[in-house]
Amino acid sequence: MKLQRMNRRALALGALAVSGALALTACGSDDTSDTGSGGSASAKASSSVDCGDASGQLQASGSSAQKNAIDAWVKEFAAACSGVQINYNPTGSGAGVTAFTQGQTAFAGSDSALKPEEITASKKICSNGQGIDLPMVGGPIAVGFNVPGVDSLTLDAATLAQIFDSKITKWNDEAIAKLNPDAKLPDLKIQAFHRSDESGTTDNFTKYLKAAAPDDWSYEPGKSWEAKGGQSAQGSSGLAQQVTQTSGAISYFELSYAEGIKTVDIKTEAAEPVKATVENATAAIGAAKVVGTGKDLALELDYTPSAAGAYPITLVTYEIVCDKGNKAETLPATKAFLNYIASEDGQGLLAEAGYAPMPDEIITKVRETISGLS
Repeated sequence: MKLQRMNRRALALGALAVSGALALTACGSDDTSDTGSGGSASAKASSSVDCGDASGQLQASGSSAQKNAIDAWVKEFAAACSGVQINYNPTGSGAGVTAFTQGQTAFAGSDSALKPEEITASKKICSNGQGIDLPMVGGPIAVGFNVPGVDSLTLDAATLAQIFDSKITKWNDEAIAKLNPDAKLPDLKIQAFHRSDESGTTDNFTKYLKAAAPDDWSYEPGKSWEAKGGQSAQGSSGLAQQVTQTSGAISYFELSYAEGIKTVDIKTEAAEPVKATVENATAAIGAAKVVGTGKDLALELDYTPSAAGAYPITLVTYEIVCDKGNKAETLPATKAFLNYIASEDGQGLLAEAGYAPMPDEIITKVRETISGLS
């Protein structure tokens, strides 16, 4: 079992190198490397993936936050299910939901649950059914920074809100200095970057700012950036790239995009500032409540936790699919893939890819719902 876990980690890490829209064709005979446990990688994958009657192509799009997780999942799914091609295009949550409600994809990835008007729109393509939210991927929204000479930085919600609203413009501002008395903060302009595309990450980040600093963040949360000023970039990868190459930069993106980037510790009501880690995100997600109705499993997150080690800027990515009325030609592949990523093995790949698996009580409900899709 230890060797098998090591092999899964290797598969996950290898999958992270995939870039751009994902288009992988499953072909079990393509990978015949020795797994170290007496069998091939495809044989190992076959033992944990139930392909059922899956075949053909599966089109999906949406959240760029979960792209690295999707890469890892498809890598292993493709090794097991011969004849299935999965194409996931990380267009952003807003574009993904639109494509789904227009019948262009079998499922969508979104970092925000469906809005009432989006559920209404989904009924046009879900015959006798509607789109539902299946929470599948969790993780912290890291706040990455690039400030020369500063290796550790603590900020609170009010200070972050003023930074991203262009009200705090220098890194040696008194508000930042008060939170970081031991840091040598330079007289350097702050370069705040936000998403240019509609994004569930932006939605969750602005929900945090609104909930935790209502006096300093006057804008309504949403997928589109509303605050004035700042600079923009496409996708989480674009924001991470800007932070890496821009002196004085700060931005927000999923932890999986923060490799090599310093991240902010967030001051909450707890005694100590909280780091952006998978474990601390899991602690926050564990307190989430299911607020969806029927088969919908939309969650309500707590953006102002007081528990020690609960990271407040956390998102959940949903896979959005029809509860009834899925297209007959793609339903077997959709269920097979969703069943795999919700399985113990599928969820087990997430931590190595920088994500938080769903708590047991939530993922159990997800598995039950997937089994009943029609």
